[in-house]
Amino acid sequence: MSLPIAVQVYSVRDDAAADLYNTLKQIKEMGYDGVEFAGLCGHAPAEVKKWCEELGLVPISAHVAYVEMLINPVDVISAYAEVGCKYIAVPYLMPEHRPDHPNFPYVVNFIRSLCEVAKSFGIQMLYHNHDFEFVKIGDKYALDVLYETISADLLQTELDTCWVNIGGENPAAYVRKYSGRAPVVHLKDFTGEKCDDMYELIGIEKKASIKPDSFEFRSVGSGLQDMPAILAAAKDAGTEWVVVEQDQPAMGLTAMESIKKSVEYLKSFEW
Repeated sequence: MSLPIAVQVYSVRDDAAADLYNTLKQIKEMGYDGVEFAGLCGHAPAEVKKWCEELGLVPISAHVAYVEMLINPVDVISAYAEVGCKYIAVPYLMPEHRPDHPNFPYVVNFIRSLCEVAKSFGIQMLYHNHDFEFVKIGDKYALDVLYETISADLLQTELDTCWVNIGGENPAAYVRKYSGRAPVVHLKDFTGEKCDDMYELIGIEKKASIKPDSFEFRSVGSGLQDMPAILAAAKDAGTEWVVVEQDQPAMGLTAMESIKKSVEYLKSFEW
């Protein structure tokens, strides 16, 4: 039996910004079971909750900016509780908050405080990694230090399998490493090698021009990742949901066509 499949709405952010309801409707029609939000595109939480119920989509989670939560934790976190999200993930850290910066120990403590607020609203906090957490603090990766410092009842993992790979580790092995603490796993495929352009492709950092052959996000099953091994590991680890995420479309497909290709691949075989 396969796990339920969600999609990170950031993958189709332009469509969602133009018409969130119709985008959610199409996501459901593609065969997805749930969604993970990255903002509500200006809509009220109650409205989004109603749409999800009407369409039969589970609003499993949301990516909410670390600083946004830090500034106004109660209002921000309670909004996603109203939507019906079971999880909120810290999605990304700016350079001044990352493990190679002196601020990082304070960031860890602030994340712990956000976890406590989330828990008071019945929401489990997750941490969504990139590759910059795979730097060593002593003899351990910063990602592991984060999870060792904050207890599992407060902080669970949302391992992004693309960035685990780019960070130099085997994604399936890393998911298994956090068995019992990996309720949501991000399925992200890619081709190419680590380069300076990658963070332009996620729509955040703007550096040099993109080199076409250097690195490219792909629909699930269309890149270098060993997806059958990752899916088997997710099941072994007790994962509840797998989430498709593709930061930029590729292969001549639109964003919506890209996520459709991903769910079709995932539903093409038993896992």
